[in-house]
Amino acid sequence: GVAGDLLIVIEEEEDPQLKREGNNIVYDLYINFADAALGTSVEVPTIDGRVKIKIEPGIQSGKILRLKHKGVKDVNGYERGDQLIYVNVWTPKNLTPEEKSIMEKLRTSPNFTPNPGKGEKSFFERMREFF
Repeated sequence: GVAGDLLIVIEEEEDPQLKREGNNIVYDLYINFADAALGTSVEVPTIDGRVKIKIEPGIQSGKILRLKHKGVKDVNGYERGDQLIYVNVWTPKNLTPEEKSIMEKLRTSPNFTPNPGKGEKSFFERMREFF
C-alpha cells in the first residue's frame, strides 16, 4: 500500500549507496586487497538495516553476491526482490615505503600471478546470469 511505498522512498534517500533496479537493490562494496585475499566479515546497508556478510578468501573483484529477499516488495506485494552486492577490490593510490617494500616482495610470488581458472566467469557472463 501507500505507507509501504513511502517507507521505501525515505529509506532510499537515507542511504544514497543503495541503488534500485526494478525490485532489486544494488550496492557497491569496496574491500581492500588484504581482506579480499584473506576473507573477512563486513557490514552492508540494506533497506531493512545493516547486515553482516562473509567475504570468502580469494574473492575476485567483480563478483556479485546476492542477498535473497532484501530488495523491494513487488507492486502486488507477493514477491520481494534481492539485494545484489558488487564486490570491488580497492587498490591503494599511495603507499608508504614499508608498504611498497612488502608489495615488491609479494609481486614475484607465484600466488600473485593472475591465474583465472576454468570456473572464473568473465564480467559479461556474470552480467548475463543476473539479468
